[in-house]
Amino acid sequence: MDPNLTIGAKIKALRTEQKYTLKALSDLTGFSVGFLSQIERGISSVAVDSLAKIAKCLGVPLSTFFAAEPPDTMDPVVHSFAAHQNMISPQIIQSVLSHDTLAFDFLPRRFLLMPFGDPDTLVPELYAHTGEEFIYVLTGIVSLWVENSRYTLYPGDSVQIHSNQPHNWANNTNKVAELLSINYPNPLKSHMTSGHIL
Repeated sequence: MDPNLTIGAKIKALRTEQKYTLKALSDLTGFSVGFLSQIERGISSVAVDSLAKIAKCLGVPLSTFFAAEPPDTMDPVVHSFAAHQNMISPQIIQSVLSHDTLAFDFLPRRFLLMPFGDPDTLVPELYAHTGEEFIYVLTGIVSLWVENSRYTLYPGDSVQIHSNQPHNWANNTNKVAELLSINYPNPLKSHMTSGHIL
């Protein structure tokens, strides 16, 4: 099933269960009614940062919106052929590089960025959250925005930033790009244990 539809349906179910209108949830989160409506209908993807804010306002852990995967304690290796992938937007496919995402303090992920092919028009929404972030480009060319600056990362390039700086990345080329991303603290674990917003 489309993950956008699954996440949207869960948000709507939790919202209606708590008797919140879209307007009420909009006031709590700061997101527009139109944006929240699109998320609930599965026609718009939502960044993990924004989803964490919605989760906090609804009083549930971020992991509520993701399928639980029991850890394989017999084999700690995440084999490339068995890595679980999920599409978090039409342009981004994510692989979590851990068997047990709640057992560790940082979260390693691999992202495949689909070609966008229009370097002049795509400027993604920038996000800020707690913690630190490390990005290493494996293949392709990645555009990175940090506050008011834009950087171009090539294979082998890396960057480490404080996540409270507004930032985001995208593939503005016509070829697939792949990157390794490490977030600290683990956004899934920290949201459950200490209430941090990403």
